Amino acid sequence: MLDIRFIKDNLGAVKANIAARHMHADPDKAVLLHEQKLATLQTLEDQRRRRNEVAEAMKGKLSPEQRTPLIDEGKRLKETIAGLEASLAESEAALHRELWAIPNMAHPDAPIGAEDTSNLEVARFGAPTQFAFPAKDHVELGQALDILDFDTATRVCGTKFYYLKNEAVLLDLALQHYAINKLVKAGFTPFITPDIAKTEILEGIGFNPRGPESNIYAIEGEDMCLIGTAEITLGGYYSGQILDKAKLPLRMVGISHCFRREAGASGQFSKGLYRVHQFTKIEMFVICAPEDSGQQHAELRKIEEELFAGLGIPFRVVDTCTGDLGAPAYRKWDLEAWMPGRNSGEWGEVTSTSNCTDYQSRRLNIRFKDLDGKNKYAHMLNGTAIACSRALVSILENFQQADGSVRIPAALVPYTGFDVIKAKQ
Repeated sequence: MLDIRFIKDNLGAVKANIAARHMHADPDKAVLLHEQKLATLQTLEDQRRRRNEVAEAMKGKLSPEQRTPLIDEGKRLKETIAGLEASLAESEAALHRELWAIPNMAHPDAPIGAEDTSNLEVARFGAPTQFAFPAKDHVELGQALDILDFDTATRVCGTKFYYLKNEAVLLDLALQHYAINKLVKAGFTPFITPDIAKTEILEGIGFNPRGPESNIYAIEGEDMCLIGTAEITLGGYYSGQILDKAKLPLRMVGISHCFRREAGASGQFSKGLYRVHQFTKIEMFVICAPEDSGQQHAELRKIEEELFAGLGIPFRVVDTCTGDLGAPAYRKWDLEAWMPGRNSGEWGEVTSTSNCTDYQSRRLNIRFKDLDGKNKYAHMLNGTAIACSRALVSILENFQQADGSVRIPAALVPYTGFDVIKAKQ
């Protein structure tokens, strides 16, 4: 969340940012509630001070005539203080709700726009794949090769689930090994994270765990949810801690299953593996000093580019527009791979990386002791290394051959043990 002092000092800019993001929040109300909180707190402190004075006076030698009014005042003060404490708690809760609804400020260079059509292409790697035969989409390829099964998954689990079979299983695992090996060599600490987190951690990261607009599966009867990304569990790892600046940046990479409701998502762009309820993802997460977050963000993007360039998949990088930024993100870059089977050939998002500055750390209370001895909020960043389901889409569609087989990217062959997926006899 934003610092209330920043909101007060930059109210116009905060309002303009909310409008540019096409979000709904009321910074004026937040400022008013903060003033009310301060006024209530001042009155409460005055009454507590008077209560202490009365208690001190009661210790002296007093006549009944002197003691009685002090006793009466003490009773009144007790009731008044209880009421003020309740009022203060209500004010703090209301302020908390308003502050958490206000999105992070956007980077000055972030394109202004309402939706992803306003995203700005900033780099391109490779040309869209061309074929001398009619290209198939990954669903047709995967079913013909007996490596994907959507029909059985729908019968067993419902729509937007799938079975990986045969070579697809080894290809999925190869993608995980490929990404993890590169990131460990780059100095990231590897984790396999829990697939469940407390609601307070999800809220701290910036997810809405409940309600009709939530993309999260809440666990009935528990104050917990299935995670939509390891960003949640990696971000929560240091919640409530004061870190040693000398040990920053902390660079983590987590393997987790990801669960998303994807309510209302349908159509050609959500076909097959592209938008599903469960998938495996390799997620990068960085906690660093504020002055280093720009550099760290550039490094996360570079790693994503190297991973997909290493696979030989054509892709482009887009600077995400204000209306397409999530509330915590200050700036976000997306990698979009060329998908020949997507509407006869289109770009589709495969990874993203976001600099969330101190928006998440304020909510999770993650700080570091700076050289001046003061505790300051860290900056937090995240980036997808590999989302296995969408990487599989990209590989199957870009590496298909005329006979219906699919070549394996050379970088993955050492992990799979085979270089082509052929139709079963």
